[in-house]
Amino acid sequence: MTQSSLNLPRVVLQDIWHHKWIVLLAIIAMANAILVVHTSDATRKLTSQWDNLLQQQDSLDIEWRNLLLEEQSLSEHSRVTRIASKQLQMARPLPREEVVIRNK
Repeated sequence: MTQSSLNLPRVVLQDIWHHKWIVLLAIIAMANAILVVHTSDATRKLTSQWDNLLQQQDSLDIEWRNLLLEEQSLSEHSRVTRIASKQLQMARPLPREEVVIRNK
C-alpha cells in the first residue's frame, strides 16, 4: 500500500475538523428536519383526534336533544292521566272520600 492510502482517514478527519462549523450546521439542519417531520406527524394525529371528538360531541348533543324530547312527551299530563286511569284503574277521589292529615 502506498503512503497516501494509509493517510486517507487522517486527511478526511483533518478536513472535517477544519470545516467543523459546516459539519455542525449540517447536523443541526438534519436534526431540525427530523423534528419538523415528527411535529407534523404529531399535529396530524392530534387534528384527527380533535375531529373525532367533535363528531362524538355532535352525536351526543343529538342524542341529548332526542332524550329531552322523549322525556317531554312521556311526562305530558294527559298521557300520565290516561295511563293512570286505564292501566292502573286510578281515579280522582270524591270529595267525601278525601282525608285531611294534619301534622301536629
